[in-house]
Amino acid sequence: MSYKEKVISLEQALAMIQSDMNVVTGLGAGEAQLIMNSIHTIADRVKNVTITNCLSMASGEFLKEEYVDAFNIDGWFFSPPLRRAFKNGNVSFIPNHLHLAGWKRLDHVKPDIFVGTASMPDEHGFISLSTSNTYESQMIENAGIVILEINPNYPRTFGDVEIHYTDIDYFIEADYKVPSLPDTIPNEKDLKIGAYIADLIHDGDTLQLGIGGIPNAVASALKGKKDLGIHTEMMTSGMVDLIECGAVTGKKKTLHKGKHVATFALGNQKLYDFINNNPSVMILNGKYVNDPAVIGLNDNMVSINTALEVDLTGQVCSESIGHIQFSGTGGQSDTAVGAQNAKNGRSFIALYSTAMVKNPVTGEREEKSKIVPFLKPGAIVTLSRNDVDMVVTEYGIAHLRGTNVRERIERLIAIAHPDFRDEILKEAHELGLIFDK
Repeated sequence: MSYKEKVISLEQALAMIQSDMNVVTGLGAGEAQLIMNSIHTIADRVKNVTITNCLSMASGEFLKEEYVDAFNIDGWFFSPPLRRAFKNGNVSFIPNHLHLAGWKRLDHVKPDIFVGTASMPDEHGFISLSTSNTYESQMIENAGIVILEINPNYPRTFGDVEIHYTDIDYFIEADYKVPSLPDTIPNEKDLKIGAYIADLIHDGDTLQLGIGGIPNAVASALKGKKDLGIHTEMMTSGMVDLIECGAVTGKKKTLHKGKHVATFALGNQKLYDFINNNPSVMILNGKYVNDPAVIGLNDNMVSINTALEVDLTGQVCSESIGHIQFSGTGGQSDTAVGAQNAKNGRSFIALYSTAMVKNPVTGEREEKSKIVPFLKPGAIVTLSRNDVDMVVTEYGIAHLRGTNVRERIERLIAIAHPDFRDEILKEAHELGLIFDK
């Protein structure tokens, strides 16, 4: 069957979705935008359709309360639309380490339909999964039906994302722009944290960076370095800046030398233009890229992640506010542990020392410490205290590797906001976390 014979309309694709089916879509920009933005239109004829997504970029019309009987939504990583819809009762989170997300889910349930995105076929009939292969190729191999929205705006990437069109059931021809994330301009706190971390990154190190003000500040502070490498979960716009200024070359990498390795890309148009037809960029399966054992094969590996709060023993919560799911584990544990498996590897957890939190009684916002004697009741431990290396705030770095609890308390209080240090120490004594001799 030719490629053209596999092209169907959006309406034909939606007609394939029936009650009680499991539908999986791609991560971030790899999400099937046409289908996900229109799937609510079939709510009058289906019930109990389960949609599984990750870092959804769609409008979320199907998440409205009026469609709760038609759709259930399971998320590997909550984005704002899922957070807002959680109270409707049909949204749930899938606990996961990113490198295991795909195959563990498949061990539980196989998708009836996978819907994703792809670049246009080349002269040999190969399409590219483009911006993500975190779990997408695993789902394609196991789904009953595979539908890809093929789009001339999507970059053609290399790695293990190339699939011949004959291995895909159906295509929808689309022409929307690749979903993007706006660049976050680092603030004063971000720049201080970025400078602390940059001081401990050496020429020739290999990096994993996330997105946001702090990672962007780190990237900006690294522009004077030489021969850095990239082995990261997420390819970001800031990484392109480091490559273009010559700070990142990949020449010193011990794994995939000279290649910029990621499992998905999400950022601005400059990023998508850079990865298009670029053989130096490898988009590889998340089960490989984020495997801590694989990450550890990169000598001088550095992992940089952010957190919501850290307790005095080193437990890191990065995905919930108390018991309420906010985002997800993602690759934080994968990359933090993987970096420490590496020769000369280092792992950073970065956060502001305080946050403005609404008082439930007065409704007023109050400044609260994010270095705390204990995590909020019900808070999810994203990174075990056994796996924490260094914690960074705008007040410095707490080196926790190999330290005892007393040392951790002292070092973490030292990087807490000065206004809260005495209070935190007092509470640590009252809780019996520490005693004076």
